[in-house]
Amino acid sequence: MAGGAIHQLLRRKLQCQSTGPTFLSSIISKRDDAGTKSLRALALLGVGISGFLSFATVASADEAEHGLESPIYPWPHKGILSSYDHASIRRGHQVYTQVCASCHSMSLISYRDLVGVAYTEEETKAMAAEIEVVDGPNDEGEMFTRPGKLSDRFPQPYSNEQAARFANGGAYPPDLSLITKARHNGQNYVFALLTGYRDPPAGVLIRDGLHYNPYFPGGAIAMPKMLNDGAVEYEDGTPATEAQMGKDVVSFLSWAAEPEMEERKLVNLPLNPHLSFFFTPLIDNFVKCFQILMLGVLNAQMGFKWIFVLSLALLQAAYYRRLRWSVLKSRKLVLDVVN
Repeated sequence: MAGGAIHQLLRRKLQCQSTGPTFLSSIISKRDDAGTKSLRALALLGVGISGFLSFATVASADEAEHGLESPIYPWPHKGILSSYDHASIRRGHQVYTQVCASCHSMSLISYRDLVGVAYTEEETKAMAAEIEVVDGPNDEGEMFTRPGKLSDRFPQPYSNEQAARFANGGAYPPDLSLITKARHNGQNYVFALLTGYRDPPAGVLIRDGLHYNPYFPGGAIAMPKMLNDGAVEYEDGTPATEAQMGKDVVSFLSWAAEPEMEERKLVNLPLNPHLSFFFTPLIDNFVKCFQILMLGVLNAQMGFKWIFVLSLALLQAAYYRRLRWSVLKSRKLVLDVVN
């Protein structure tokens, strides 16, 4: 009996001694896991903060290099079936003639381009006759001046680039024929630039001869603010506010960069049998789908299915337009009368 009791006491003692290190190791392992998790959390936090700071640095550097991102404006001619506002084009040409033409050229635009767009043929001929064009040589081999005609380009404000830089303190006024296509975010950028002049913020120094404009790369531009309320007097009586003049001159410059836009839309949508075959049902289906969604007949899941199906149909139409039918549309038929 005594030996059995001693044997049980020894076994209990050994079990206590064996469970002690296990308990301590479990506590240590738990503490190690908690420390590892804390280190991982701190590492993730550091990565997030460094990424945010690097993104902010890149954004500020991009803003300094390319200027402040211009807002997106709802231009009326940007829709699929929308056309230019021709009254705005006429007013914009007036703004260009009276405000911009003294420094900026439009070497790719002729007076005849304005016929039927902003002016009648008689008005355009009278406008062209107001300028003098150097022509020749004549029969005697000499150059002469004559009144302008419809085929003449818009007059150049300077004879060469050196004269332009000398008159503008070293800055070269760009040609405006394609300015809305040559600048990032074209129309929005030009409008924001023309109407974005303001006083420089605290700590920003602008040297003499330059003007602060956050939309211009670097923020300092040689061109002063040109659009002020009442700077021109519109023929149709429209109030010549700064925003109105900016909108009109941008519409004119947009037309100058893409004079064929309206014709291109007419050819590609209603007059093309291939596209009309696909786009007419698509447009009708989009309208019907929108009406049904507004009435609440279809649930959200069914609406997404319709949009997905219509998107596939649109991609199919673009595929056939660009790849399958381009060969047939661009082929040439030659009649061999010899053989």
